[in-house]
Amino acid sequence: MTDGQRQMHLGAFFMPTGHHVTSWRHPEAQADAGVNFAHYIDIARTAERGKFDMIFLADSVTMRSGHMDALSRSAQYIANFEPLTLLAALASVTERIGLVATATTSYNEPYHIARKFASLDFISSGRAGWNIVTSARDNEAFNFGREAHYPHEERYERAREFTNVVLGLWESWDDDAFIRNKESGLFFDPEKVHVLDHKGPYFSVRGPLNVPRTPQGHPVLVQAGSSETGRDFAAEFGEVIFTAHLTFDDAQKFYADLKGRVASRGRNPDHVKILPGLSFIVAPTEAEAQAKFEHLQSLIHPMVARELVSMTLGGVDLSDYPMDGPLPDLSETNASQSTFDSVMRLARREQLTIRQLGMRLAAGRQRLHVNGTPEQIADLMEQWFKDGAADGFNILPPYLPGALNDFVDLVIPELQRRGLFRTEYEGRTLRENLGLPRPEGPYARTHETFEPGTTSGRDEIKPSP
Repeated sequence: MTDGQRQMHLGAFFMPTGHHVTSWRHPEAQADAGVNFAHYIDIARTAERGKFDMIFLADSVTMRSGHMDALSRSAQYIANFEPLTLLAALASVTERIGLVATATTSYNEPYHIARKFASLDFISSGRAGWNIVTSARDNEAFNFGREAHYPHEERYERAREFTNVVLGLWESWDDDAFIRNKESGLFFDPEKVHVLDHKGPYFSVRGPLNVPRTPQGHPVLVQAGSSETGRDFAAEFGEVIFTAHLTFDDAQKFYADLKGRVASRGRNPDHVKILPGLSFIVAPTEAEAQAKFEHLQSLIHPMVARELVSMTLGGVDLSDYPMDGPLPDLSETNASQSTFDSVMRLARREQLTIRQLGMRLAAGRQRLHVNGTPEQIADLMEQWFKDGAADGFNILPPYLPGALNDFVDLVIPELQRRGLFRTEYEGRTLRENLGLPRPEGPYARTHETFEPGTTSGRDEIKPSP
């Protein structure tokens, strides 16, 4: 079965030991993965062998907070590498796979982010991507001289200005600005450097950036906001959108809504790839897959299950409520509103106790989770892809490296057999493999020396005024 020229795009979303809350205890997981570079080399090369579009690393600029009796039994967001440092190292041991990392707009400066991701794009020969987030945890503020986290709307206002500044800095130089002519002694053309001179409500940044225009024009912009404000932000800037929908209907509605918002901004909807998160357990038979899942679930300590619910809902204290009782009525927190709403709807819809909700969230970190054979998993992916709910998926291995090996060895060949996924990479840059245009520099057409034809039909990203 084929679908013309359209094929899925896949991200490999790596939590160090895996996405399941007790992944580190699994016999096929690397318990010290967070600080084990050999482990990351292994899984990065496995994902590249599977022809994934990109590796994706989440990040938080704080250790998780919560009850110590639960935290001491957890591995996620406790001790792990800083992602940009890690991806720069992985660039040297991979060739085609994209390298995407999270960096918050809440506790960074635009110049830092522009410089670091531009450097990664050069180091990787055009494979860098920036996942733009606004920090969601209050305790991140405490590490940066603040007594409280930014309110939700202010976070996005700041993020919008931040992103425009980064885009402007990435356009500090024309593609052909650096002559490096030893005979004439001219290193760069002074007419092809541009000072940003941005002054806004949150930032004052003169520029220019001290890194040339990158191999991709600029790194791919990734976003994951699903609230109303987040969707508008994604429609304005996002080129890859990660989502966390649990049902096909919700995913299909989001897909149509976001593509419509993209089009209303004059952008090409085909240049925005929407990738829902997908967690899985795959085995040759359905019974084997279910047995593997039940074993993983059996490793969850009750305190960990309760803490997972608390963390997912923004750090609410559930210690006074019975584990086998219903989730209490809660007010929205200053964390992710879309996640809060999704989890509360799930608990009410299925009348889950706190224990049951914790066990459910443990499976896929509030993402879609499926257990089954390669054919069953491919069936679900094909339906979402063909029926307007996804352009591909952000794959969440529940434990690493074991579950990733299973997906690459069992599911990828089935997708390829159906003509739904590539058998070879289309190019060498992340943009080429995603089918995204290289953005044309806003100053390119003012220079006669610029070579036309290399950016035909590409989206133009203008710098901040």
